[in-house]
Amino acid sequence: MKRSAATGLDGLARLRSELLRRAREASEREAEARLQRECELHSRELFSRSVGPVTTLPHNGRTELPATKPQPEPLQRRRDEAAALRETLSDAFDVDSLLETDAALSFRRADIGPDVVRKLRRGGWVIQAEIDLHGLRRDEARERLGAFLRDATRLGLRCVRVVHGKGNGSPGREPVLKQRVQRWLVQTAAVLAFAQARAAEGGSGALVVLLQSRPNV
Repeated sequence: MKRSAATGLDGLARLRSELLRRAREASEREAEARLQRECELHSRELFSRSVGPVTTLPHNGRTELPATKPQPEPLQRRRDEAAALRETLSDAFDVDSLLETDAALSFRRADIGPDVVRKLRRGGWVIQAEIDLHGLRRDEARERLGAFLRDATRLGLRCVRVVHGKGNGSPGREPVLKQRVQRWLVQTAAVLAFAQARAAEGGSGALVVLLQSRPNV
């Protein structure tokens, strides 16, 4: 009987202690909130004395949305790629021996069969993207073409068109850019083959390019 009474008293003591602790915490929270309100009121009074009366603007009914931060642009990586491109794609590269000029100009890697070129000429692949290099200076055209091919390969595109023009506006009507584009394409590892575009797709002023498929990740 005595043990039961002692246990009951211990339980009451613990309950009383817990209630006192909660009351103390509630009192501290209330004191902190009161101090915060007093600080805010004091700040508003100081502001009001500094700038004078303030009129609250009527609510316009608009909902303010949080601003979306722009995605970071890999500028340094692009500069590095452009520098590497200038070093690897040479204008002095001898491409004539690698081109086939039977019916129309074309190129294919050693492990690519001639049927691939024939299919390119017939429009057997859907052209998924194109770039127009008309009017660009040599370095700008080279960097634009390199970036275009990298992006196309990264996106898994297989067939693209490169428009270089026929050279009618060049000095001496020489297709200088056309020849450079051929050299650059041959030096690009992602290019498996290319062929002169059909008349409806640009004719001798454009090339249809077959890219290697993106490797499975």
